Amino acid sequence: MSDDPSSGSPDDVPPSSLPPEAPAPARLADVFSVDEVRRDGDQLHYLGEPRVGPDALEQRVWPLFREAGYDVQFASVADTETDPISGVELTTHRHALVATPTSVGLDGIPWVNVLTLALTILTTLYAGSMWYYEPITGPLDLFTGEKWKFTAAVLGVLGVHELGHYVLSRYHEVDASLPYFIPIPTFIGTLGAVIRMKGRIPDRKALFDIGVAGPLAGLVMAVVVSIVGLYMDPIQVPQQVLESPSAVEIEFGYPPLLQLLSWVTGQPLTYEDPSMAVNPVVFGGWVGMFVTFLNLIPVGQLDGGHLVRAMLGERQETVAALVPAGLFALASYLYLFGNVGMNAPFLWGFWGLVALGLAYAGPADPIFEEGLDRKRIAVGVLTFALGLLCFTPVPFELIQ
Repeated sequence: MSDDPSSGSPDDVPPSSLPPEAPAPARLADVFSVDEVRRDGDQLHYLGEPRVGPDALEQRVWPLFREAGYDVQFASVADTETDPISGVELTTHRHALVATPTSVGLDGIPWVNVLTLALTILTTLYAGSMWYYEPITGPLDLFTGEKWKFTAAVLGVLGVHELGHYVLSRYHEVDASLPYFIPIPTFIGTLGAVIRMKGRIPDRKALFDIGVAGPLAGLVMAVVVSIVGLYMDPIQVPQQVLESPSAVEIEFGYPPLLQLLSWVTGQPLTYEDPSMAVNPVVFGGWVGMFVTFLNLIPVGQLDGGHLVRAMLGERQETVAALVPAGLFALASYLYLFGNVGMNAPFLWGFWGLVALGLAYAGPADPIFEEGLDRKRIAVGVLTFALGLLCFTPVPFELIQ
């Protein structure tokens, strides 16, 4: 092995020269016999043989490394040596505990997050121009008129949802990225936002808290945005749009929660006059409710999958197996008996395929499997109930 750091080969590091905060090999002796310790960049490789099964090993060593500021994984690493007789390089694989330094803070300016947010602002402004019937004749037209209200509504709901996840990730000291917004020039302007979980989930309590924070925070914001939008003046549909033979009308299916808010506030969601339409800010609330329902589908890495995994443990596999079948059944029913166009059957058929893939990939698995307390179980049941209030079988129809 070369001792030259520039050679790209890991350096052999005696245990005595480990970083002072790194766990000493002797502390791992009861579960992992360490033969050698190497440094590979900022990673530490503890090479040796496990003395217990993978689950017991992880539960024993993970807290030690986490306390020292490392994330650790049990892995197989390649070891290349040159045969002294033939001169042929031989590659073997050895068991190792691979420790990587972790940080739950920001490391510099998150330029990718900033860029995706900037692009999504532009695409939602473009979408807002369609909802407010404000024609775009040049780039500067994106920043005039009332279309910014639509952008603020949509990004506010999506941003609060993802920041809910981020804040609870920081609280539980799980490494996570800031939100990545997904820009796309459609009538919504975005496919939503995601955060990337880079650290392991310590236990089912942390998995539940991180999973539930997004839907609840986003739903509160969606309710606020919807109420504000309901009290805003409706918009006037231009006569030339009403008379255009190429115009496409989007008819939305309003979920029970939005209908309830309309009833409580006494503000309408529809108007008898075809030239009047509800303020597009209400549509921002609709987006938030629709996203909340989709995220609460109880499968895989979706928020609902995290909640079911935290609430039911490994029994969540039964629920996950039923979800794709339920979505395919809904798509089939709407296609055969729903007397609707192809949009809704295609939508739920697509999500059935997504759910099938997510169920196959599986949920996030916490390190420790201690069950949840009754308060969290109750919050979980309430969250799924609120998610059902955000469901509508036909979210939208395109009418020409």
